Amino acid sequence: MNPTAATAEPQLAQDSTGTSLDWSALADRVLAGHETTRDEALAILRSSDDQLLDLLAAAYRIRRRYFGNTVQLYFLMNAKSGLCPEDCGYCSQSKVSEAEIPKYNILNREKLLDGARIAAERQAKTYCIVISARGPNEREMKAVETIVPEIKERYGLKICACLGLLTDEQAARLKAAGVDRVNHNLNTSETHYESICSTHTYGDRLDTLKNVRAAGMELCSGGIVGMGEQDVDLCEMAFALRDLQVESIPLNFLIPIEGTPLGESQGLTPRSCLRALAMFRFVNPSRELRIAGGREVHLRSLQPLGLYPANSVFVGDYLTTKGQPAEEDYRMIEDLGFVVTRSSEIACG
Repeated sequence: MNPTAATAEPQLAQDSTGTSLDWSALADRVLAGHETTRDEALAILRSSDDQLLDLLAAAYRIRRRYFGNTVQLYFLMNAKSGLCPEDCGYCSQSKVSEAEIPKYNILNREKLLDGARIAAERQAKTYCIVISARGPNEREMKAVETIVPEIKERYGLKICACLGLLTDEQAARLKAAGVDRVNHNLNTSETHYESICSTHTYGDRLDTLKNVRAAGMELCSGGIVGMGEQDVDLCEMAFALRDLQVESIPLNFLIPIEGTPLGESQGLTPRSCLRALAMFRFVNPSRELRIAGGREVHLRSLQPLGLYPANSVFVGDYLTTKGQPAEEDYRMIEDLGFVVTRSSEIACG
């Protein structure tokens, strides 16, 4: 091996104009108010492996400015499983899925309360109530309206509801019931959306997010990496979320579930997942960034590095797939020198 080559400095990434990018310098600019451009975002996704640690260090500086060394924990309850009339290709609960999963209507009061108890015990800040549906029916709306005040009174949790497409009237009812935030993911770019779903549109999702914002609730919206999208699609989703000024961005990594149209691996690597997280941090510097479904599958032994750009994780299981034991998450956070926080403050300055 040529010793000179072995010790040479890695080449800086370049944007589409051929301009070299230094990640630390770019972080300085972002912290001074610069908005990451599309060229810069693409350069992050296309950067080489030998730049990865420098990229993560730069992303961490941005994360530290807004969130310090804190980690927010979320707990997710699959309050209604399967029985969905939509055809989202990634989802084991869709009408086109042949995956073997539990199927049940919305859980009763006792089970929803028990989930809230577990969320509080696991140091989660937010309890996420999720149903599989195009949108909530009246029975489901009333169930959420009834249980949310009781959960908040007993456990002091913030509530995030993920109920599908919402009308302006439904959004207003959720706000009145005490729901703090609604999750409705964009999932991918507008251009790529028709490749993953045909029973509703990207525009339908945008309408729901606008209804939620008009009702006065916070927005939780992110997407899924690894659904056959191009780098530009991932960037466009990050910029769409920036334009919407969402408070929280969950970034999932596709778990290929047998029996779904997207049931085969899309070639994600731990390094590509880390680059995606870094890109989202640079584009949305002050927003909560959560490593969501698929982190155990795709980040594997590099999971701790994901918390340098991201500041939040789900603790426990996902919708129809298992997460790692909560104790492993606590140990990972502690080993990083980070601390779990249940503060309700969101640093969106």
